[in-house]
Amino acid sequence: MSARALVARAAGFAVAAFVIVGPLTSLAVWSLAERWTFPSAWPQRFGLRYWHRVATGDFLEPLRLGVLIAVIVTIVALAMAIPLGYALARLAFPGRGLVLLLFLLPQAFPQLPVFASATREFYRFGLAGTIPGVVLVHLVGGLVFAVWTMTAVFRSIAPALEEAAWNLGASTTRAFVGVSLPLALPGIVASAVLVFLYSLDEFTGTLLVGSPFVTTLPVYMYTASLGYELQIASVTALVLMAPGAVLLLLLERFLKSEYLVFFGQL
Repeated sequence: MSARALVARAAGFAVAAFVIVGPLTSLAVWSLAERWTFPSAWPQRFGLRYWHRVATGDFLEPLRLGVLIAVIVTIVALAMAIPLGYALARLAFPGRGLVLLLFLLPQAFPQLPVFASATREFYRFGLAGTIPGVVLVHLVGGLVFAVWTMTAVFRSIAPALEEAAWNLGASTTRAFVGVSLPLALPGIVASAVLVFLYSLDEFTGTLLVGSPFVTTLPVYMYTASLGYELQIASVTALVLMAPGAVLLLLLERFLKSEYLVFFGQL
C-alpha cells in the first residue's frame, strides 16, 4: 500500500473517530463539569455533583416509567407481529405487499405532523397525558420494526421443516409452536431489542401525547436542556445511551445475516 493511501486511510479514520467520539467526549466533559464559565475553553472544576443530583433527584421516575412503557410496547408489538409476520411470510394472498407497505407509512412522513395529528384524536378519546396513550403512539413506530423483522425471520425458515412435521401428524398450530417458533427465537430477540430501543428513545410522540403527565428520559433530557441545565442533560444522555449500547451488542449477536437477506425479498 502506498504512503498516499495510508495517509488517506488514516485521515478518514481520524475524521470518523472525531465524528463518533467527539460528541460522546463532550457529553462526558459536561456531565463532570461543576463550574465552566466563559471564556474558559475547559471546565474550571470537575466533580460528580450532577451525577449525585441526578441519582438522588426526580431522575429515577422518568427512567422507571420509560423502561416500563418500553417493556409494554415490546410485549404488545411482538404479540401482534409474530402471528402477522408468520402469515405474511407463509401465505400468498392479494394485497400482501400493501399490508407491509402500510406498516411503513408512519415512517415515510415526518414524525411531527403524524404525531400532532394523532394527538388531536388522543385528546378526543381521553388518551392524551396517559400511559396507554403513549404506549399506543409508540406502537405506531414499533410495529414497523416488529412486523418487518418477524416477516423476514419466518421467510428465512425453510417451509420443508413444517411440512415434515405435518407428515408426522402434527397440526399446523403444533408445527408452528414446535418447529417454527423455536427456530425464530433469535429473530424474536432481535425484534424485541429493536422495538425496546425505539420505545425507550422515542421523543416526539411522547412529548406531544404524554405531556405533561408522562415524562420519559428523552423528555426529561429535553426539559433539562431547555432550562440550560446542560450537565443534567448530559448525564441523562449518557445514561440513556448505556442500555442502547448493550442491547445493540446483543442485537448484533441475534440478528442473523439470513434475516437481512430476506428483508430485500419482502
